[in-house]
Amino acid sequence: MAGRTLQRYLHSLTLAAPLATFRVAFGLLVLASVVRFWAKGWIAELYLQPKFFFSYYGFGWVRPLGPYTYALFAVCGLCALLVALGYWYRAAIAGLFLSFTYIELMDKSTYLNHYYFVSLVALLLMVLPAGRYFSLDARLNPARWRNEVPRWAVDALRLLMGIVYCYAGLAKLNSDWLVHAMPLRIWLPAKNDLPLIGPLLGQLWVAYAFSWFGALYDLTVPFFLLNRRTRPWAYVTVVVFHVLTAVLFPIGMFPYVMMVAALIFFPADWHERLLQRLRRLLRLAPATDQVPVPLVYGPATRQLLLLGLGAFFVVQLLLPFRYLLYPHELFWTEEGYRFSWRVMLMEKMGQVQFKVVDSQTKRAQLVNNYEHLSVLQEKMMSTQPDMMVQFAHYLRDYYARRGVHSPQVYADAYVSLNGRLGKSFIDPTVDLARITDDLRPKPWILPFDDEITGL
Repeated sequence: MAGRTLQRYLHSLTLAAPLATFRVAFGLLVLASVVRFWAKGWIAELYLQPKFFFSYYGFGWVRPLGPYTYALFAVCGLCALLVALGYWYRAAIAGLFLSFTYIELMDKSTYLNHYYFVSLVALLLMVLPAGRYFSLDARLNPARWRNEVPRWAVDALRLLMGIVYCYAGLAKLNSDWLVHAMPLRIWLPAKNDLPLIGPLLGQLWVAYAFSWFGALYDLTVPFFLLNRRTRPWAYVTVVVFHVLTAVLFPIGMFPYVMMVAALIFFPADWHERLLQRLRRLLRLAPATDQVPVPLVYGPATRQLLLLGLGAFFVVQLLLPFRYLLYPHELFWTEEGYRFSWRVMLMEKMGQVQFKVVDSQTKRAQLVNNYEHLSVLQEKMMSTQPDMMVQFAHYLRDYYARRGVHSPQVYADAYVSLNGRLGKSFIDPTVDLARITDDLRPKPWILPFDDEITGL
């Protein structure tokens, strides 16, 4: 019985309109993000001016391209526009995934959850038939036009959204967030100059209310969006939640990405009506008669696509739990922290002083971090041990070129986590120049000597 039900689902069809509206909105949002990044001068500030860049493990070959970095952003923006238009769709979405992900990998210090989300969505859209409807490709080549697609093609995007929300909610089920209202009790009072709500933000109960509501919202909103009766109210909550997030916290395009992406939960006929209004606004006639024209994959193609999607989602479900492979407190060491949808859970401040020692003469000299790193890079590096190792390796090579014999690099680091007093973070007697930058646990991180219970 279960097997027959699964087969019926895998062969069922739905209107292609949800994929089309998602494609258009996604492309326009990425384009807006690229334009915003360029207009604010962040390309030069983040990717041209620094002398050193923090690479991801296994991606040391990904580096900014000098002045050609502007061309990389231009390609990314152009691909995003072509994706929105549905023109040369397959090449455009592949170009968007490759260019955006390359930008994301150029420097670890710029990591944001929504950059990772954009890369994942672009990867999904490479295999989903989002260019078959309401696209220039379909208008110029009617043989490609399809107004019905497999139901699982739409549900794949819904599942990814559900994973993002639920894992973000699970990450909030910890004692710092729920019992101590950290870090919101630090962040919210800093916004007490806002009109209307500002005076409330200094109240302790408001920090607790925001913390508990945030966890409940993330854990439940995908299910409310799936339900026909609760969907309109759930989406109102999505808008209010993310507008508040945009007002209170400087996290860029993330709130707008989530507000638009959540529309994928609306039924197919709602998306069709939206596209009809858009056609009238743009004075576009339907590309063909509105008769059902389904997209039906051959057995081998469908099996390959489903296996690929299955592997993709297995990785997404398991990757956030890799922190269990490490023995120490996740928030302290951040081993396994990235790519796990842990959104805005920490207020972590650090200060690190590096010392370079000539192994022959034993002469030591202190390093001014800002001579080598941008303000953002120094801030992010000062609390993340893997970045400290990378910077130590850079310093080793830098001073070796200047005549220091076999440089030894030591770091004296102090870190404060979620309002706790600052304490020594790593063993200052360990020569970081000899430490391998890999994924193994780092025994030279000093104990947290506190407890954060929960997931």
